[in-house]
Amino acid sequence: MKIYLIPCPIAENTATQVLAPEVSQAILACQHFLVENVRTARRFISELKLGIKIEDLVFEILDKDSSELLVEKFIQTQAQANHSIGIISEAGCPGIADPGALAVSIAHKLQIEVVSLVGPSSILLALMGSGFSGQSFCFHGYLPIDKSARTKKIEQLQKEVEKSGQTQLFIETPYRNNALLADLLQYCPKHQLICIGCDIQSPTGFIQTKSVEAWEKSLPDLHKKPCLFLLGQHQFTGIK
Repeated sequence: MKIYLIPCPIAENTATQVLAPEVSQAILACQHFLVENVRTARRFISELKLGIKIEDLVFEILDKDSSELLVEKFIQTQAQANHSIGIISEAGCPGIADPGALAVSIAHKLQIEVVSLVGPSSILLALMGSGFSGQSFCFHGYLPIDKSARTKKIEQLQKEVEKSGQTQLFIETPYRNNALLADLLQYCPKHQLICIGCDIQSPTGFIQTKSVEAWEKSLPDLHKKPCLFLLGQHQFTGIK
């Protein structure tokens, strides 16, 4: 019995392009799944065309509201029956800014083997494409909603970039992306570099790094698009 951390695409209709063959093999090895969204998981597995009857699979919800006791009971039940379990998040890699981490921690507690599979992570893809430090970085999730608290947090993150060079990553609910960008441009100095990763791996997606001053001259419309925001410094030394 194993627990497979099964990555799924972060952009629609890209599964066959971005996933390793091991992902399909892991899905074929499982009939029981812990998933963030049953509908999304069903569609993802169907898209792979593995010859699986979706109605034969068992899906249990694992989201931010899931009970630790119920998740542990589900894992224990499958372990007793020697049934492997697949964990599938809404998008990207389970356990990375994702409730799948709960199931993984329970698996380690129960001494069940955990198998991590390679797949797309918007956090890593944005970091790779930013030109910022990949040696030292911190992902903060969502910034505060309260205006005063968010302003303070932005100023704190910007000062950390200047102090240590550590790359700062964060996200926002898609319908508030434009408001967050406006705050970044208002409360960061003109020279501060901001990277935006928008709709990553989709045909309309981009990862771009510009100064505050440059972004002000060409504002993108990020409304209702999945985005990552990064504050950082260029890594080139200027030596020719």
